[in-house]
Amino acid sequence: MNLIDEQYTETPFYGRRRMTAWLRNQVKFAVNQKRVAGLMQDLGLQAIYPKPNTSKANKSHEKYPYLLRDFQIVRPGQVYSTDITYVRLEGGFAYLCAVIDWHSRYVLSWRLSNTLDTEFCLEALEEALRKGVPEIFNSDQGCQFTSTEFTGVLKRAGVFISMDGRGRALDNIFVERLWRSVK
Repeated sequence: MNLIDEQYTETPFYGRRRMTAWLRNQVKFAVNQKRVAGLMQDLGLQAIYPKPNTSKANKSHEKYPYLLRDFQIVRPGQVYSTDITYVRLEGGFAYLCAVIDWHSRYVLSWRLSNTLDTEFCLEALEEALRKGVPEIFNSDQGCQFTSTEFTGVLKRAGVFISMDGRGRALDNIFVERLWRSVK
């Protein structure tokens, strides 16, 4: 149990399979996944990894229509857009939020976080708004962007809020291209 606890402290993303493989290399006797899973459960250890349903909508958050269909973007500062992606690290994942100007494709601000909370998205938004206030701010329907804190900042700044439809990644193509470059 001590070996499992020490290794978990070093690599909290190891689940029962990887922990079993690591233990087999460390000890002289046979270890099976079932035993390791039981010991990890007794210790209260669980692998850290992105959980399913990270895109589940919060029913209390308001959704906004997509305003950029047939909209002519002719100058910088007219439309800002944001999105979140995950970045795979050796020890797990980090989440990256960026705000870009649609016309110039310039990254106005970005933040990195180890959790998918709203706070790091708000920080990125507030930094971008210090550089200029757009007419329209576009995002997907993620709970970070539909939260009352996030939309409240945009409303107080007098910005129209636009949101992509569900499953419409290409509505936010410029940020998706940025993610492709980052990864």
